[in-house]
Amino acid sequence: MTAATLNELRFRIEAHLAYLYPEADNTALADQIIEIMDYANHCHKASQFQNHWDQNDIAVITYGNTVKNPGEVPLKTLSNFLDNYLSELISIVHILPFYPFSSDDGFSVVDYSAVNTELGTWQDIQALTDKFKLMADLVINHCSAESEWFKNFIDDKSPGKDYFFTATLNDDIASVVRPRTTPLLNEVDTASGKKHVWCTFSPDQVDLNFQNPDVLLEFVRIIALYLRWGVEIFRLDAIAFLWKIMGTDCLNLPQTHEVVRLLRTLVEHRKPSALLITETNIPNQENLSYFGNANEAHIIYNFSLPPLLVNSLITGDCHYLRTWMMSNPPSRNGTTYLNFIASHDGLGLRPAEGLLSTEEIQSLADTLAEFGGHISWRALNHGTNISRPYEINISLYDALKGTTQGPDQYNHERFVCAHAIMLALEGIPAFYFHSLFATHNDEKRLAKTGQNRSINRHRWELAALEEALSNGSGHQQAFEALSRLILIRKNNPAFHPNATQFTLHMPTSGQLNHIFAFWRQSIDREQSIFCINNITNEPRSISLADLNLVMYDEWQDLLSGECYNDHKACIELSPYQSLWLSNKVY
Repeated sequence: MTAATLNELRFRIEAHLAYLYPEADNTALADQIIEIMDYANHCHKASQFQNHWDQNDIAVITYGNTVKNPGEVPLKTLSNFLDNYLSELISIVHILPFYPFSSDDGFSVVDYSAVNTELGTWQDIQALTDKFKLMADLVINHCSAESEWFKNFIDDKSPGKDYFFTATLNDDIASVVRPRTTPLLNEVDTASGKKHVWCTFSPDQVDLNFQNPDVLLEFVRIIALYLRWGVEIFRLDAIAFLWKIMGTDCLNLPQTHEVVRLLRTLVEHRKPSALLITETNIPNQENLSYFGNANEAHIIYNFSLPPLLVNSLITGDCHYLRTWMMSNPPSRNGTTYLNFIASHDGLGLRPAEGLLSTEEIQSLADTLAEFGGHISWRALNHGTNISRPYEINISLYDALKGTTQGPDQYNHERFVCAHAIMLALEGIPAFYFHSLFATHNDEKRLAKTGQNRSINRHRWELAALEEALSNGSGHQQAFEALSRLILIRKNNPAFHPNATQFTLHMPTSGQLNHIFAFWRQSIDREQSIFCINNITNEPRSISLADLNLVMYDEWQDLLSGECYNDHKACIELSPYQSLWLSNKVY
């Protein structure tokens, strides 16, 4: 660290703060941030356009107690399981909120500085970082109504009395975008009188007031703590809702983007390999804005992928998926997408808005409801009774048990095809734990909690899961099929997250929408892979002549091992079959 580096960092921090807090003493505020982050001893130059990933990077998303073993804390059980079963497959582990909480399976945080004792300790968290890059949630928009901060808010004392966003019943909140149907404002009695606190998600999740710089400082302290315990990737939960201004929709405001830019400055100068990923479950164009000018999120979720891919596979029509792919910009060096098709939250529908019609979204929801899914709703806007489907809560394996015509015999094939597509796309693939093992809907847990999302938050007993992975079950078959796909991906540089990608038009029987195809080329241009997927439940024929294969190259399907010397051959693809046709085999 040099004085020049620290001075440059101070200048950048003050510039961010001046935008957010024009009336504050931003020199003093910057000094506090520099001290909290210990930049005097740990200040590094950041490389804005450096890729901190390659084709070997695969993520798994899991709760800390997804696997349980009697007499052992869940984080130790999880760590041992990951080491035994996934160490050759994954490099990134996203442990969903592991802090003390009061609701929403961890996303209503009571204490950001502690590990939930029912899961383990900070040492157990740190142990995971010895083998994997750790992603942790920074639940930044809100905290629990049972937190010490909110209790102090009620008592009108610090720290906390000015930490929460409040409004009056006369404020203009009619345009506020809501992800839930619960009331936006929750009346509470405080030592200084009745107040209406802002609750974007639930009355137990009270929104923090980032217009108060003291709240920002609290989260800088939290970030510094997580870095010390080995966290490398910070998932900014619900970040799009962070800043509020009356009379606006309070979504994606310029100040929110500035907070993301500030946090990126802080983490990359403290630890160059530290990354930000924004959790913005919103329409596609708004989601893309969180790349900024390669100066906001390093990674954004490809939120439109899950609903569009599932819709393609259950309708046998990839028109909307292909159109979206063609319009999605390539990520610049230093940024990339996180591709996923299942998560703890279910299948989000807002990212399909503007891509699928209202009727098509409803048809998708209705089809998955027939497969055991449950629909969660959001208020269209404040002050009305109008609501729309927000997400479908269902396990991915069950979501793919059939088509719009009903269940069929291709559940496994459809499921594997979905992941072959995800693994081949530009970006970093992320598997929800339960997708890796083809976990079914957990109706018992749903009935116990009464929460729709519980259907896809099963908790495995270790012995039962290990048995399922060794007895020839559908769970074992799915895991082995996905493991094979992952290992092939990891060995081929054309699958680098930033390698070139072009969407292809592959007609079959006069139809363009039955084959979903795209081309990847390695950064050094040595390897090309044509990724061709039959997304229907019928055999489909394709002609290799449509690919314009380089005639001097030898082409081989990485998945089947079959070679294709006739570059004009016609190939029949089985229902949901995928080809990874490569000119180079490693």
